[in-house]
Amino acid sequence: MRFSALGDVALTVPVLHSLAEQNPGVQVHMFSRPFFEPLYRHIPRLEFNGADIDRTYKGVGGLTRLFGKMRKHNPQAVADLHDVLRTKYLRMLFRATGTPVRVIDKGRAEKKELIRRGALQSRPLRSTHERYADVFRALGLQIDLSRYRPVKPPLSGQTQTFLNLFRGQKIIGFAPLAKHPGKQYPPGGSRELIRQLLDAQSDLVFLLFGAPSEKKLLDTMISDPNRVFNLAGMFDFPAELEIISRLRLMIAMDSGNGHLAAIYGVPVFTIWGITHPYAGFAPLGQDTSMQIHPPLEKFPRIPCSVYGNKICPGYEKIWDELPPEAIADKLFPVIQHL
Repeated sequence: MRFSALGDVALTVPVLHSLAEQNPGVQVHMFSRPFFEPLYRHIPRLEFNGADIDRTYKGVGGLTRLFGKMRKHNPQAVADLHDVLRTKYLRMLFRATGTPVRVIDKGRAEKKELIRRGALQSRPLRSTHERYADVFRALGLQIDLSRYRPVKPPLSGQTQTFLNLFRGQKIIGFAPLAKHPGKQYPPGGSRELIRQLLDAQSDLVFLLFGAPSEKKLLDTMISDPNRVFNLAGMFDFPAELEIISRLRLMIAMDSGNGHLAAIYGVPVFTIWGITHPYAGFAPLGQDTSMQIHPPLEKFPRIPCSVYGNKICPGYEKIWDELPPEAIADKLFPVIQHL
């Protein structure tokens, strides 16, 4: 069970895929928010169960009903990949029935120390992918994430027609927005970054990704309407995943779109602000050469927080130290070798 934001849930996908592939006798029942169902369609022997914990299963009474729904599957074990108040209550009910339960170690103390010391004086923490995998290892199951092999969803007629518009061109995804300002690259800088990359290579096309509510803001980043297209609100979630899976590269912030691309084996270049990869939330399988962040010598308190919801005093203009030119310089060789 994992009930949270898109990025956190997307991180479970390669872990559960590896679990199914490497443990042929295992049947998985995944419980999460209903919207995330398309992420799990390609995983063998996995049944997705949508659970709207904000309405249908809200409160103690709702969670008790959800426990009854979960128990109907007669689980031999329960994996709590979330470890919040709701899942603690569900764990208590399962343990009362004698069902073995294992829970993720989020490394809260380690992350608190990382924030106190700063990335400049720290080492990378265990990745969230491995923390998820550890829950299943504690149940006696085998998971080797280095053996993960992405599976791309089949294209629908709608997405095939759309992608056919860009035959012979390199399709680059860009998701410059994020939930918190300290993780979101400035719109003007995003527009300039796209312009520089387009000027450097004539066969590039950019697709902008974001929520429907972000469409107007993303529109301001279109530097060339013939080569930059805003997909916010254009496709439903399954179709958007189909398109993401066919990108040549995804450029993203510390946000969910980078994890979605990594699920399908798409190279992901991440831009970091007040958060840092050392906290364990980098997309799966990406080398450090595919990351860029402001100079830690000037901003030694990075990460200000694990999730980016806090900005250190004096770090409000942190993006001034990571101009589009610096990002473009690091991206040029990546794009040339796609």
